[in-house]
Amino acid sequence: MQNVPEEWREGGDERMMRELVVKRRGGPESSGGMKGEEGRKSAGGEETLMMELTRMVQQMVKESSWWERRGVDCCVLAAAFLCLPPAFLLLSSSQILWFVAGGLLMGVAHAVLTIKGTHLASHGALSESQAWAKFWAVFFIEICGSFSAQAGVHGHIKMHHAHTNVIGLGDSSVWKVPFLSRSLYLFVAPLSFPIITPLVALAHIKGHSLVLIGRTMLMISLGLYSQYWLLIHVSGFQSAHGALLCMLVCRAMFSVPYIHVNIFQHIGLSMFSPTHRPKRIYQMTHGVLNLPRNPVLDWIFGHSLINCHVEHHLFPFLSDNMCLKVKPVVSKYLSEKQLPYQQDTYFSRLSIFFHRYQELMVFAPRITELVGVQ
Repeated sequence: MQNVPEEWREGGDERMMRELVVKRRGGPESSGGMKGEEGRKSAGGEETLMMELTRMVQQMVKESSWWERRGVDCCVLAAAFLCLPPAFLLLSSSQILWFVAGGLLMGVAHAVLTIKGTHLASHGALSESQAWAKFWAVFFIEICGSFSAQAGVHGHIKMHHAHTNVIGLGDSSVWKVPFLSRSLYLFVAPLSFPIITPLVALAHIKGHSLVLIGRTMLMISLGLYSQYWLLIHVSGFQSAHGALLCMLVCRAMFSVPYIHVNIFQHIGLSMFSPTHRPKRIYQMTHGVLNLPRNPVLDWIFGHSLINCHVEHHLFPFLSDNMCLKVKPVVSKYLSEKQLPYQQDTYFSRLSIFFHRYQELMVFAPRITELVGVQ
């Protein structure tokens, strides 16, 4: 298993789970709460539900090859990089069909790198080396994604994963913009992500060390200018406005489904009080939802963000391909223990958010109390 720096990790809960998988270490779950429910044992050293499931996943990870653990996802990212040269060349064509094909190819490649790549890099799932894990986080998040690696890792790993659906901490409220109408929020506003993202990054690094600020600004500028320079000198764009418009279109191509995925799989599910949160396995199974397999989004966003989101929140250090591999074991185990394994379709969730927009995206969420668990 990978060994990445402490500051690039989620916190106590994930570190403990990680040690369990690597060392087969025994012990109770990290968060407080009552014991009980079928399948859980007394505190006299016997397994909890989370511990039992961890052992099963651990065995699958140990039996998996490097190709399964990291190779598949690294190849998907490499393929995205290899798509960039032909994309720039196609954009130089005077034939409309070839030009459009180049724009689509660049948009897909950019989405793979900035969504799947940044997500895996933020979890350190691309390398076992501490140095390489940090390098890939800076490369994918800052150069490719135009965001701050420090802010991205803190917000996603140390807040969202450590406090999933906990009010005021990891409740996904960062995605809420209450003053926007539902149609504007769901279908128009996400198109501004390429412009908003670097500005938000600059706001997040304000007050940090000059070294961090300088590096982040340099890396973001490098990523943006590199694409602009290639569009001018390789694709042959005659004007800066044309190149910038092409950058905006390509970078915003998958921003609408991206915002949808971020809100569909948490908001509207169980939300918990910071002082009365359930234990990890209950928190994740009640507060996380899977979308069905999708041949486009699975490969562009990654399995852990689409059809294996429950597995990802239970075992955040697994790669996309490993989340897919352990999915049958996790879903069967949760079903046997009569724990929820929540799934819904993309368009069903879209309909729910469209018709209940005020309740879900404007008003404060209701707090869930899991009787006998919290």
